[in-house]
Amino acid sequence: MEEMAVSPASPAAHIEETEMSLLEGQGPRDLREYCRQLEELGELHRIQAEVDWDMEMAALVYVAHRKVGAPALLFENVRGYKTPVLWNSLGSSVRRFATAMGIPRDIDLKTLIRAAGVRLKRPVPPKKVSAGDAPVFENSMVGDAVDLWRFPVPRHWPLDGGRYIGTADAVITRDPEKGHLNVGTYRMMVHDKNHVGLYLSPGKDARLHIDGWWQQGKPCEVAAVWGVEPALFMVSGLTLPKTESEFPYSGGLKGAPIELVDGKATGLMIPARAEIVMEGITHPGSTRMEGPFGEFTGYYGRPEDLAPLVEVKAVHFRNRPITTAALMADYWASNECGLLYAVMRSARVWDDLDRLGVPGIKGVYAHPAAAGGFGMTVVSMQQRYAGHAPQVLALVAQCPAGAYYSKWIVAVDEDVDPTDINEVLWAMATRCNPVEDVDILRETWSTWLDPTQNPPEKRPYGSKALVNACIEHRNLAAFSRRTRLDPKVYEKVISRWAEYGLGFDPPTVSTFETLKTRDLEPAR
Repeated sequence: MEEMAVSPASPAAHIEETEMSLLEGQGPRDLREYCRQLEELGELHRIQAEVDWDMEMAALVYVAHRKVGAPALLFENVRGYKTPVLWNSLGSSVRRFATAMGIPRDIDLKTLIRAAGVRLKRPVPPKKVSAGDAPVFENSMVGDAVDLWRFPVPRHWPLDGGRYIGTADAVITRDPEKGHLNVGTYRMMVHDKNHVGLYLSPGKDARLHIDGWWQQGKPCEVAAVWGVEPALFMVSGLTLPKTESEFPYSGGLKGAPIELVDGKATGLMIPARAEIVMEGITHPGSTRMEGPFGEFTGYYGRPEDLAPLVEVKAVHFRNRPITTAALMADYWASNECGLLYAVMRSARVWDDLDRLGVPGIKGVYAHPAAAGGFGMTVVSMQQRYAGHAPQVLALVAQCPAGAYYSKWIVAVDEDVDPTDINEVLWAMATRCNPVEDVDILRETWSTWLDPTQNPPEKRPYGSKALVNACIEHRNLAAFSRRTRLDPKVYEKVISRWAEYGLGFDPPTVSTFETLKTRDLEPAR
């Protein structure tokens, strides 16, 4: 093995000593090791009954995963196929995310977000391995032998335009100018045995790469991982600097390098321990009608339209490969985007604010119920100067990690937990005066998938509401004081909890009165 630089790693940011422990541990080496670990934890459920690829798998995932924390589902008996399908490998389980990163599994959501941010600040370059050390080459279909129908490609929703092999995937392209490899998650619809349609929203990296190659009159090489390890999948959907590769960030996230090998049908490098990898090309101007597809918004995306057509040159796969699938849905826990983007987007936005030198940030959360983590971002902060909250709102709305699609940017004070939507709504209702505290940004970066914009041609241009739900800075001292528990009384209640006989653990309270409690005369 040799260390390999795919692109210049971003400068490592300073990490406080209290966060160093979050760098310890390594995530699983590949998807198979991850599945074994999940099964030991009771976080993976094998379904051995025969299940149809045509909507039945997706329907079962949707219903089962409405229960928060439901296990990943491995379908081992798909009608007409021998290849198993793993759905929603991350789901709504903090423990599965922690397992993917190799960190303690008993952490809470806020710590998970911070751990992801700390890990992403320490990119680990990938390692190049030889073809002989790459399990992905155990089997190959090349040229006329390629047959995508060999795999159990599912249809997700009743009005989908076809069967989608790429949902929990990682699509690899090369930047025509800088030369680095980009990894992104994009949907891929099977057209026939050796062609897939590749849907790309405006401004996404792979779309820019394909356009760049086509403008030179050259085909664009494309590889896609259809049985993807969790750390690579977690990073592939992020908005990272367009001049850098996602591979080092994936390595940083799991604390170990991603193993790459030279492709056999393209000049791209591919994950050596992936379950299934496709190599292909998209010729200049080659498109075919694609979609619609039930998307992360809980709606079908734009109407059927032209999308780049990928001619599949080769498919490599391991013995007894596992395909990966991700359901997009209206309900956050059933939507594989939900907690995934809540964690990863929050970590990246927080990192962008750190890089910009913005002080006082106490927490960031992209709420999963808001279109799978895309629709709303909440920032908890300690106000330190006049204009601090409006500054944070503007930066979160347009920073690289937060600019795409997000419509509602909310700032709250440090006594509000951004991951608790009830606390956020309370702050909006009691600290925000809409006529003064809501600003609108127009003509912002959006997507064809936004159902609120009609006709669909308007959709690439969005808007954002910046909601200042912080105590008015100029009146911090005079603002009505929040009701809080006395910390000593709280400790007394917790210490006597069992005596009260309530039958459940005490919920966590995190904010307490800091002023001395007024003494009262005893009753006579």
